[in-house]
Amino acid sequence: MPKQVFAFGSEGAHPASGCAADDFLWNDFLDAMEEGRSPLASRWVSQFGPLRAGKVDRMMVVGQLGQSLDGRIATHTGDSKYINGPAGLAHLHRLRAVVDAVVVGIGTALADDPLLTVRLVAGRHPARVVIDPNGRVPANARLFAEDGVRRIVITTEHAVLALPPGVEILRLPSCDGQLAPAAILQALARSGLTRILIEGGAQTLSGFIKAGCLDRVHVVVAPIILGSGRPGFDLTPIEWIDQAMRPPVLTHLLEGEVLFDCDLTVHRVRVTG
Repeated sequence: MPKQVFAFGSEGAHPASGCAADDFLWNDFLDAMEEGRSPLASRWVSQFGPLRAGKVDRMMVVGQLGQSLDGRIATHTGDSKYINGPAGLAHLHRLRAVVDAVVVGIGTALADDPLLTVRLVAGRHPARVVIDPNGRVPANARLFAEDGVRRIVITTEHAVLALPPGVEILRLPSCDGQLAPAAILQALARSGLTRILIEGGAQTLSGFIKAGCLDRVHVVVAPIILGSGRPGFDLTPIEWIDQAMRPPVLTHLLEGEVLFDCDLTVHRVRVTG
């Protein structure tokens, strides 16, 4: 894909940093990621360096979650804008800028109508992908905006779709109406997309974790307590604490928020050659 760099600050957004040195280091890091060279030493290397390549196969799949101190990603009504503050949101946009494709489930596409573009920092837009087994995504969804970036719908073999011109369709076999995360990643790899961000929602992200299809997950915790609402993870119940996943974790302070960068390599299954 030709490199496209977009100005940040539009649509009410604001830069993550007012420091020109930080902006220079971020741009250098993006160039290094694209060119396969070693970037200048900076804080971006510790946060995003592990995403350069996977350890299991030729894919790198990272999940992202923004949540409250008590593990909620939305209120009971579904309101989630915005649990995370400026630094947490800028981190999400940096993740988008370093991947080939950003993926959401149909629930997130319908509830949030996200743009899935890079706006708060410099960087190119990734390909936008929605997992839509039953053909529910509307043709006027904002992620289908024509801006020169690939737009992809992953669906079942028999789903009926009404999509704008230029939107790619990847049809996969289904089981009980569901698409296997490993099959989704294989289809994306065949399409030339190997560094993938699973952005949401909770059910989609949890499905990829349960299937062993994430290399890492970035959990950005904001200093707020919702008290109730929708949880960030929905995994298979366990009976004992010693059955819990205990991944290696790197922590980073994002102004008033904390990023937990969890390494799930030990749970990752091979999905490509």
